[in-house]
Amino acid sequence: MRKIMLIGIVSLLFFPKSALAEAVYSPERMEMDLKAIQDQYKLDVQIIGQTEKGKNITAVKLGNGKKSILLVGSHHGREWLSSKILIAMLENYAAAYRAGKPIEGYPSELLNQVSIWFIPMLNPDGVSIQQGDLSSLNVLEKISVWKMNRYSTNWSRWKANAKGVDLNRQYPAGWNEVISHETKPAYQFFKGKEPLQAAEVKALVKFTEEMDPVIAVSYHTSGREIFWHYHNKRENMVRDYGIAKKTAELTGYELTFPEKEAVGSGFTDWFITKFNRPGMTIELSYLVEETNPPVTVFPEEWERNRSIGIMLVKEASQLHNN
Repeated sequence: MRKIMLIGIVSLLFFPKSALAEAVYSPERMEMDLKAIQDQYKLDVQIIGQTEKGKNITAVKLGNGKKSILLVGSHHGREWLSSKILIAMLENYAAAYRAGKPIEGYPSELLNQVSIWFIPMLNPDGVSIQQGDLSSLNVLEKISVWKMNRYSTNWSRWKANAKGVDLNRQYPAGWNEVISHETKPAYQFFKGKEPLQAAEVKALVKFTEEMDPVIAVSYHTSGREIFWHYHNKRENMVRDYGIAKKTAELTGYELTFPEKEAVGSGFTDWFITKFNRPGMTIELSYLVEETNPPVTVFPEEWERNRSIGIMLVKEASQLHNN
Protein backbone atom coordinates (compact mmCIF):
# COMPACT_ATOMS: atom_id res chain seq x y z
CA MET A 1 0.00 0.00 0.00
CA ARG A 2 2.81 2.42 0.91
CA LYS A 3 4.49 1.72 -2.45
CA ILE A 4 1.23 2.43 -4.31
CA MET A 5 0.81 5.71 -2.44
CA LEU A 6 4.39 6.71 -3.27
CA ILE A 7 3.87 5.95 -6.96
CA GLY A 8 0.68 8.02 -6.86
CA ILE A 9 2.44 11.02 -5.33
CA VAL A 10 5.29 10.85 -7.85
CA SER A 11 2.81 10.64 -10.74
CA LEU A 12 0.74 13.46 -9.30
CA LEU A 13 3.62 15.88 -8.83
CA PHE A 14 5.88 15.11 -11.76
CA PHE A 15 3.46 13.97 -14.46
CA PRO A 16 0.50 16.34 -13.95
CA LYS A 17 -0.83 16.16 -17.50
CA SER A 18 -2.53 13.16 -19.07
CA ALA A 19 -1.23 11.54 -22.23
CA LEU A 20 -4.84 11.51 -23.47
CA ALA A 21 -4.79 15.23 -24.30
CA GLU A 22 -5.13 14.59 -28.05
CA ALA A 23 -8.38 12.66 -27.58
CA VAL A 24 -10.30 15.31 -25.65
CA TYR A 25 -11.84 18.75 -26.07
CA SER A 26 -9.90 20.88 -23.63
CA PRO A 27 -10.65 24.34 -22.21
CA GLU A 28 -7.65 25.66 -24.12
CA ARG A 29 -8.95 24.26 -27.40
CA MET A 30 -12.38 25.71 -26.69
CA GLU A 31 -10.88 29.15 -26.05
CA MET A 32 -8.96 28.97 -29.33
CA ASP A 33 -12.11 27.99 -31.23
CA LEU A 34 -14.11 30.71 -29.50
CA LYS A 35 -11.54 33.38 -30.32
CA ALA A 36 -11.51 32.34 -33.97
CA ILE A 37 -15.32 32.54 -34.12
CA GLN A 38 -15.34 35.90 -32.36
CA ASP A 39 -12.68 37.31 -34.69
CA GLN A 40 -14.56 36.16 -37.77
CA TYR A 41 -18.11 37.10 -36.80
CA LYS A 42 -17.58 39.94 -34.28
CA LEU A 43 -19.97 38.49 -31.72
CA ASP A 44 -20.84 39.88 -28.30
CA VAL A 45 -18.60 37.99 -25.86
CA GLN A 46 -18.87 38.55 -22.12
CA ILE A 47 -16.94 37.21 -19.15
CA ILE A 48 -19.71 36.41 -16.66
CA GLY A 49 -17.41 35.42 -13.81
CA GLN A 50 -14.43 33.31 -12.80
CA THR A 51 -14.08 29.74 -11.65
CA GLU A 52 -12.74 28.77 -8.26
CA LYS A 53 -9.25 28.75 -9.84
CA GLY A 54 -9.75 32.10 -11.58
CA LYS A 55 -10.44 30.91 -15.12
CA ASN A 56 -12.87 33.02 -17.12
CA ILE A 57 -16.41 31.77 -17.70
CA THR A 58 -17.44 33.00 -21.13
CA ALA A 59 -20.86 33.75 -22.61
CA VAL A 60 -21.40 34.49 -26.30
CA LYS A 61 -24.45 36.13 -27.85
CA LEU A 62 -25.65 35.31 -31.35
CA GLY A 63 -28.42 37.45 -32.81
CA ASN A 64 -30.02 40.84 -32.30
CA GLY A 65 -33.27 39.79 -30.70
CA LYS A 66 -34.37 41.46 -27.49
CA LYS A 67 -35.62 38.13 -26.19
CA SER A 68 -33.16 35.28 -25.73
CA ILE A 69 -32.66 31.62 -24.98
CA LEU A 70 -29.72 30.21 -22.99
CA LEU A 71 -27.65 27.08 -23.76
CA VAL A 72 -25.13 25.89 -21.14
CA GLY A 73 -22.46 23.18 -21.42
CA SER A 74 -20.05 21.36 -19.11
CA HIS A 75 -21.50 21.78 -15.66
CA HIS A 76 -19.48 18.61 -15.05
CA GLY A 77 -15.82 17.94 -15.76
CA ARG A 78 -16.35 14.70 -17.65
CA GLU A 79 -19.06 16.17 -19.88
CA TRP A 80 -16.91 18.30 -22.23
CA LEU A 81 -18.60 16.75 -25.28
CA SER A 82 -21.40 19.24 -24.56
CA SER A 83 -18.92 22.11 -25.01
CA LYS A 84 -17.81 20.78 -28.38
CA ILE A 85 -21.47 20.51 -29.48
CA LEU A 86 -22.25 24.09 -28.45
CA ILE A 87 -19.15 25.51 -30.16
CA ALA A 88 -20.12 23.69 -33.37
CA MET A 89 -23.64 25.06 -33.09
CA LEU A 90 -22.39 28.59 -32.51
CA GLU A 91 -20.02 28.48 -35.48
CA ASN A 92 -22.53 26.98 -37.90
CA TYR A 93 -25.33 29.32 -36.88
CA ALA A 94 -23.08 32.39 -36.98
CA ALA A 95 -21.96 31.62 -40.55
CA ALA A 96 -25.53 31.16 -41.76
CA TYR A 97 -26.79 34.23 -39.91
CA ARG A 98 -24.17 36.51 -41.40
CA ALA A 99 -24.83 35.12 -44.90
CA GLY A 100 -28.60 35.46 -44.48
CA LYS A 101 -29.03 31.77 -45.23
CA PRO A 102 -31.45 29.35 -43.52
CA ILE A 103 -30.24 27.64 -40.36
CA GLU A 104 -31.19 23.97 -40.52
CA GLY A 105 -34.28 24.86 -42.53
CA TYR A 106 -35.35 27.74 -40.28
CA PRO A 107 -35.09 31.40 -41.37
CA SER A 108 -31.95 32.94 -39.91
CA GLU A 109 -33.95 36.16 -39.43
CA LEU A 110 -35.48 34.50 -36.36
CA LEU A 111 -32.29 35.58 -34.57
CA ASN A 112 -33.40 39.18 -35.03
CA GLN A 113 -36.32 38.36 -32.74
CA VAL A 114 -34.67 35.96 -30.28
CA SER A 115 -30.94 35.77 -29.60
CA ILE A 116 -29.05 32.74 -28.34
CA TRP A 117 -26.68 33.05 -25.40
CA PHE A 118 -24.09 30.26 -25.36
CA ILE A 119 -22.10 29.37 -22.26
CA PRO A 120 -20.06 26.52 -23.75
CA MET A 121 -18.07 25.52 -20.66
CA LEU A 122 -19.21 26.45 -17.16
CA ASN A 123 -16.64 24.28 -15.38
CA PRO A 124 -13.25 24.54 -17.14
CA ASP A 125 -11.43 23.72 -13.89
CA GLY A 126 -13.23 20.41 -13.65
CA VAL A 127 -12.72 19.66 -17.34
CA SER A 128 -8.96 20.20 -17.00
CA ILE A 129 -8.77 17.92 -13.95
CA GLN A 130 -10.85 15.25 -15.71
CA GLN A 131 -8.42 15.35 -18.63
CA GLY A 132 -5.47 14.88 -16.28
CA ASP A 133 -4.20 18.45 -16.58
CA LEU A 134 -3.35 19.63 -13.06
CA SER A 135 -0.94 22.33 -14.20
CA SER A 136 -3.05 25.15 -12.75
CA LEU A 137 -2.94 23.62 -9.24
CA ASN A 138 -0.23 24.10 -6.66
CA VAL A 139 1.25 21.15 -4.76
CA LEU A 140 -1.26 21.26 -1.91
CA GLU A 141 -4.17 21.56 -4.34
CA LYS A 142 -2.91 18.58 -6.32
CA ILE A 143 -2.78 16.48 -3.18
CA SER A 144 -6.26 17.73 -2.23
CA VAL A 145 -7.89 16.74 -5.54
CA TRP A 146 -6.04 13.43 -5.43
CA LYS A 147 -7.64 12.76 -2.05
CA MET A 148 -11.06 13.75 -3.45
CA ASN A 149 -10.42 11.28 -6.27
CA ARG A 150 -9.99 8.45 -3.76
CA TYR A 151 -6.19 8.54 -4.16
CA SER A 152 -6.44 7.52 -7.78
CA THR A 153 -4.59 9.18 -10.65
CA ASN A 154 -7.27 8.00 -13.07
CA TRP A 155 -9.00 11.35 -13.49
CA SER A 156 -11.47 10.33 -16.19
CA ARG A 157 -14.36 10.01 -13.71
CA TRP A 158 -13.92 13.57 -12.32
CA LYS A 159 -17.24 15.42 -12.30
CA ALA A 160 -16.90 18.21 -9.73
CA ASN A 161 -15.26 21.62 -9.83
CA ALA A 162 -11.73 22.22 -8.50
CA LYS A 163 -13.02 22.30 -4.91
CA GLY A 164 -14.87 19.00 -5.15
CA VAL A 165 -18.38 20.48 -5.45
CA ASP A 166 -20.88 19.02 -7.93
CA LEU A 167 -22.11 22.16 -9.67
CA ASN A 168 -25.42 20.70 -10.82
CA ARG A 169 -26.38 19.96 -7.20
CA GLN A 170 -25.82 23.56 -6.13
CA TYR A 171 -29.07 25.28 -7.07
CA PRO A 172 -31.68 26.32 -4.49
CA ALA A 173 -34.64 24.41 -5.99
CA GLY A 174 -34.92 21.28 -3.85
CA TRP A 175 -31.37 21.53 -2.48
CA ASN A 176 -32.39 20.67 1.07
CA GLU A 177 -34.19 17.53 -0.08
CA VAL A 178 -31.24 16.09 -2.02
CA ILE A 179 -29.69 13.18 -0.13
CA SER A 180 -26.10 12.23 -0.91
CA HIS A 181 -23.62 9.88 0.71
CA GLU A 182 -20.93 12.45 -0.06
CA THR A 183 -20.70 14.77 2.93
CA LYS A 184 -17.39 16.39 2.00
CA PRO A 185 -15.68 17.43 -1.23
CA ALA A 186 -15.31 14.58 -3.71
CA TYR A 187 -14.91 13.88 -7.41
CA GLN A 188 -18.68 13.67 -7.75
CA PHE A 189 -22.02 14.12 -5.95
CA PHE A 190 -21.01 16.48 -3.12
CA LYS A 191 -23.74 19.13 -3.16
CA GLY A 192 -21.79 21.64 -1.09
CA LYS A 193 -22.42 23.02 2.39
CA GLU A 194 -25.11 25.34 1.07
CA PRO A 195 -26.70 26.21 -2.27
CA LEU A 196 -24.98 28.79 -4.48
CA GLN A 197 -21.67 28.12 -2.75
CA ALA A 198 -19.60 27.53 -5.89
CA ALA A 199 -18.24 30.52 -7.81
CA GLU A 200 -19.33 29.00 -11.13
CA VAL A 201 -22.93 28.59 -10.00
CA LYS A 202 -23.07 32.10 -8.54
CA ALA A 203 -21.91 33.47 -11.89
CA LEU A 204 -24.47 31.51 -13.90
CA VAL A 205 -27.37 32.41 -11.61
CA LYS A 206 -26.49 36.11 -11.73
CA PHE A 207 -26.13 36.05 -15.51
CA THR A 208 -29.41 34.14 -16.01
CA GLU A 209 -31.30 36.62 -13.85
CA GLU A 210 -29.84 39.51 -15.81
CA MET A 211 -30.48 38.02 -19.27
CA ASP A 212 -33.97 36.77 -18.36
CA PRO A 213 -34.10 34.02 -21.04
CA VAL A 214 -37.38 32.64 -22.37
CA ILE A 215 -36.02 29.06 -22.53
CA ALA A 216 -32.94 27.52 -20.87
CA VAL A 217 -31.16 24.28 -21.74
CA SER A 218 -28.34 22.57 -19.86
CA TYR A 219 -26.38 20.03 -21.92
CA HIS A 220 -24.94 17.00 -20.12
CA THR A 221 -23.77 13.46 -20.83
CA SER A 222 -24.77 10.66 -21.05
CA GLY A 223 -27.81 8.49 -21.88
CA ARG A 224 -29.61 10.25 -24.79
CA GLU A 225 -32.40 11.43 -22.54
CA ILE A 226 -34.30 14.68 -21.99
CA PHE A 227 -35.49 15.91 -18.59
CA TRP A 228 -38.01 18.73 -18.75
CA HIS A 229 -40.19 18.55 -15.66
CA TYR A 230 -39.61 19.79 -12.12
CA HIS A 231 -42.65 21.17 -10.29
CA ASN A 232 -43.85 22.87 -13.47
CA LYS A 233 -47.02 24.83 -12.87
CA ARG A 234 -50.14 23.10 -14.10
CA GLU A 235 -50.93 25.86 -16.56
CA ASN A 236 -47.47 25.45 -18.16
CA MET A 237 -47.49 21.68 -18.59
CA VAL A 238 -48.84 21.56 -22.15
CA ARG A 239 -46.47 24.29 -23.29
CA ASP A 240 -43.37 22.78 -21.68
CA TYR A 241 -44.16 19.23 -22.74
CA GLY A 242 -44.73 20.38 -26.31
CA ILE A 243 -41.28 21.96 -26.55
CA ALA A 244 -39.61 18.95 -24.94
CA LYS A 245 -41.45 16.61 -27.31
CA LYS A 246 -40.20 18.53 -30.35
CA THR A 247 -36.67 18.30 -28.94
CA ALA A 248 -37.05 14.55 -28.48
CA GLU A 249 -38.35 14.11 -32.02
CA LEU A 250 -35.39 16.00 -33.52
CA THR A 251 -32.72 14.28 -31.44
CA GLY A 252 -34.22 10.82 -31.18
CA TYR A 253 -33.60 10.95 -27.42
CA GLU A 254 -35.93 9.47 -24.83
CA LEU A 255 -38.31 11.93 -23.22
CA THR A 256 -38.75 11.38 -19.49
CA PHE A 257 -42.09 11.82 -17.79
CA PRO A 258 -42.73 13.47 -14.44
CA GLU A 259 -41.78 11.58 -11.32
CA LYS A 260 -43.78 12.02 -8.15
CA GLU A 261 -40.64 12.55 -6.11
CA ALA A 262 -38.37 14.37 -8.58
CA VAL A 263 -34.93 15.18 -7.17
CA GLY A 264 -33.98 18.82 -7.64
CA SER A 265 -30.96 21.12 -7.12
CA GLY A 266 -30.04 21.21 -10.82
CA PHE A 267 -29.83 24.29 -13.01
CA THR A 268 -32.97 23.60 -15.02
CA ASP A 269 -34.88 22.68 -11.83
CA TRP A 270 -34.05 26.14 -10.54
CA PHE A 271 -34.83 27.82 -13.86
CA ILE A 272 -38.26 26.18 -14.21
CA THR A 273 -39.34 27.09 -10.68
CA LYS A 274 -37.73 30.55 -10.64
CA PHE A 275 -38.96 31.79 -14.02
CA ASN A 276 -41.97 29.54 -14.72
CA ARG A 277 -40.60 28.98 -18.22
CA PRO A 278 -39.47 25.93 -20.21
CA GLY A 279 -36.18 24.39 -19.16
CA MET A 280 -34.54 21.15 -20.26
CA THR A 281 -31.57 19.00 -19.37
CA ILE A 282 -30.38 17.19 -22.49
CA GLU A 283 -28.13 14.16 -22.04
CA LEU A 284 -25.87 13.55 -25.04
CA SER A 285 -24.35 10.26 -26.18
CA TYR A 286 -25.04 6.62 -25.54
CA LEU A 287 -24.73 5.71 -21.89
CA VAL A 288 -21.26 5.61 -20.38
CA GLU A 289 -20.51 5.12 -16.72
CA GLU A 290 -18.10 7.27 -14.68
CA THR A 291 -16.18 8.76 -17.58
CA ASN A 292 -16.53 10.97 -20.65
CA PRO A 293 -18.14 9.75 -23.87
CA PRO A 294 -15.45 9.23 -26.51
CA VAL A 295 -14.86 12.10 -28.91
CA THR A 296 -15.68 9.67 -31.73
CA VAL A 297 -19.37 9.96 -30.84
CA PHE A 298 -19.36 13.67 -31.69
CA PRO A 299 -20.46 13.37 -35.37
CA GLU A 300 -23.61 11.44 -34.47
CA GLU A 301 -24.49 13.66 -31.52
CA TRP A 302 -23.96 16.76 -33.63
CA GLU A 303 -26.34 15.44 -36.30
CA ARG A 304 -28.92 14.77 -33.61
CA ASN A 305 -28.59 18.24 -32.05
CA ARG A 306 -27.63 20.62 -34.85
CA SER A 307 -31.14 22.06 -35.25
CA ILE A 308 -32.06 22.25 -31.56
CA GLY A 309 -30.87 25.80 -30.92
CA ILE A 310 -32.70 27.39 -33.84
CA MET A 311 -35.82 25.31 -33.20
CA LEU A 312 -35.89 26.67 -29.66
CA VAL A 313 -35.43 30.19 -31.01
CA LYS A 314 -38.57 29.73 -33.08
CA GLU A 315 -40.45 28.34 -30.09
CA ALA A 316 -39.29 31.25 -27.93
CA SER A 317 -40.40 33.77 -30.53
CA GLN A 318 -43.95 32.47 -30.11
CA LEU A 319 -43.93 32.61 -26.33
CA HIS A 320 -44.80 35.57 -24.14
CA ASN A 321 -42.55 36.20 -21.14
CA ASN A 322 -44.30 35.59 -17.85
